[in-house]
Amino acid sequence: MTQAAAEPLLEVSGLVKHFPLTRGILFKKQIGAVKAVDGVDFHLDRGETLGIVGESGCGKSTVAKMLVNLEKPTEGAIKYKGEDITRLSGKALKAVRRNIQMVFQDPYTSLNPRMTVGDIIGEPYDIHPEVAPKGDRRRRVQELLDVVGLNPEYINRYPHQFSGGQRQRIGIARGLALRPEIIVADEPVSALDVSVQAQVINLLDRLQAEFELSYVFIAHDLSIVRHISDRVGVMYLGRIVETGKDVEIYDHPTHPYTQALLSAVPLPDPEAREHRERIILHGDVPSPANVPSGCRFRTRCWKAQERCTLEVPLLAVPAEFRLVEGPAAHDSACHFAEEKRVVPPEGPAEPPRTPADGMP
Repeated sequence: MTQAAAEPLLEVSGLVKHFPLTRGILFKKQIGAVKAVDGVDFHLDRGETLGIVGESGCGKSTVAKMLVNLEKPTEGAIKYKGEDITRLSGKALKAVRRNIQMVFQDPYTSLNPRMTVGDIIGEPYDIHPEVAPKGDRRRRVQELLDVVGLNPEYINRYPHQFSGGQRQRIGIARGLALRPEIIVADEPVSALDVSVQAQVINLLDRLQAEFELSYVFIAHDLSIVRHISDRVGVMYLGRIVETGKDVEIYDHPTHPYTQALLSAVPLPDPEAREHRERIILHGDVPSPANVPSGCRFRTRCWKAQERCTLEVPLLAVPAEFRLVEGPAAHDSACHFAEEKRVVPPEGPAEPPRTPADGMP
């Protein structure tokens, strides 16, 4: 992973996505909104991997779709190289989309079953013909198949002839076709077996250096996110509640929600499991259509006080850590942030290392 550049490649500020709730058939009246994403800020440096983690329904995938313009934000800005892409349309938006590609979660539904592998990977060349002349496309597709560890002779096969891990490799090859600068990976390994997950993660790691890529890597498995990410953002109910470098988040978490997530990470060492403090959260995640006042996590937090009901905590370095240099001095949206080691020094288990070109 390369060193971060001074100016962010991608900068997200005040990102909001509300889905309206309506009543009526002929005359629809809005009676509320599902606040899927409600004020998200982060940046992505060149050559960096930003991991975004959180429970299902916290808004991770909605953020991913807005980054590639599959969903229009309600408010906020997404700046790519300083230009707000939410205001672009037509040729200008098409040019930006070439540089920001996506790898989808489900390899079984993200590939058209009626198209061959060659047509699937080569389809971006139909949309951006300037990238590859027609006579050169078959060779380009075969090269991409080889890059992701598949036999170039598979070019005429159909998706149903491949395993889940192989299909995800095809999806990655399609994402690489236009030589983008950013790849948004929306839970790319969650539908795969553990051994296959390791192969795909190692493949993404290798491709990052080979193609000079920057990743926004979205997942709910914290051990996988730690394995591949430089920085991590933890999301809860539409907002990022803690963000920092991987060591800061995993070894020195200060937000109660992050601490609870880390306490649930599976540990292979029985002795480490025995000495780990398990944090059990009570109650259900509130509905994004009716979010709590103040701190959104207060309804499940063991530290909650009256202040948490009245004031929305800012995502910033907590006051008690601002004058002290160290890994605990990172952004955390909690009025009562406190450093707490949850995972023993051995740390969460990483995916097993397997050859990047291994076949699932």
